Amino acid sequence: MNWQELTESIQAGDARSLARAISLVENEYPGYEQLLQSLPASSTRIIGITGPPGAGKSTLVDALIALLTATGKKIGVLCVDPSSPFNLGALLGDRIRMSDWYTHPNVFIRSLATRGSMGGLHPKIIEISDLMKTFPFDHIIVETVGVGQSEIEIAGLADVTVVVVVPEAGDEIQTMKAGLMEIADIFVVNKADRPDADHFVRNLQQMLAPAFSRNYHEIPVVKTVASKKEGIAELLNILQHSIQKAHVSEKHCWLLAEKAYHLIEQKRMKDVDKAALKKEVETLYLQGNFNLYKFVSAK
Repeated sequence: MNWQELTESIQAGDARSLARAISLVENEYPGYEQLLQSLPASSTRIIGITGPPGAGKSTLVDALIALLTATGKKIGVLCVDPSSPFNLGALLGDRIRMSDWYTHPNVFIRSLATRGSMGGLHPKIIEISDLMKTFPFDHIIVETVGVGQSEIEIAGLADVTVVVVVPEAGDEIQTMKAGLMEIADIFVVNKADRPDADHFVRNLQQMLAPAFSRNYHEIPVVKTVASKKEGIAELLNILQHSIQKAHVSEKHCWLLAEKAYHLIEQKRMKDVDKAALKKEVETLYLQGNFNLYKFVSAK
C-alpha cells in the first residue's frame, strides 16, 4: 500500500481516504505505523468535550457544529461511545443525536468504541486524532464517554478542555475530584434554564477561586441551554480565545510529552498477553507460595 498517496489524499480533503486511514489504524493493519510516520506537522487544535452522562454534551456539540458550519468552517468530530459488552462495538448514540450532520459536506463524524479501555477513551485515540489533524479541518472536537478517568485522559489529548456539568450536580460539585478542576479550561453549566442554576454557578465559581491564584488565570464558567442554542455563541467566543492562547503557551509541549508517554507505553506493552499471563499465574498459584512481585520481576 502506498502510504504517501493516502496521506496526500487526506491532506487534499478526501473524506473517504480519511475514513479508510482511520479504519486501518484502528484495526492495526500491517504497516500502519508507516502511515503515521508520514503525517506532516499540523497546527489544528483539538477541543475536548467531557463531563458526566446526561449533561448534554452531544447536544452541545451539535449546537457548536451548527454555529461553525454557518460560517463555512469544516468540522471533524470524534465521538467516543461506550462499547457494547458483547462485541466491543460502539453503541453509536452520539451519531444518532448528530444525524443532521452525517451527510453535511463540511462535517466529518466518526464514532469510536472504548473497546474496554479503562479510561473511557479509545486505545488508538491519539493516532486517530493526529490523522484528523492532517485533514483540512478548521476545528476538531473530541467528545468523551464521560466515565472513569476519561475526564483526566482528555486533558492529555485536547488543547482546550471543556467540562460540561448540570445544575443537578449541586452536591456533587462539593466532592468533585481535584483533577477535574485542574484539567478544565472552560466549565459549561448546561441546562441552565433549570431551577437553582444561578446558585450552582456561584458555588462553582467559589470553588474555582482558589485555583485562580495557582493557575494565574480565571477559568470561565458559561451558562448554556444547548437544546435551545442559548449561550452557544458566547461559548464559541471563549473557545476561540482559549485556542489562540494554546498556541503560545507551553501546555502544547506538555501535551506532546503526554502523548509520547502513552505511545511508548503501548509499544512496550504490545507483546504482553493478558490471557497468557493469567495461565502462568494460575499454574504457579496452584503450585503454592506464589509471589506476585517475584513473578513481575522475572518478566
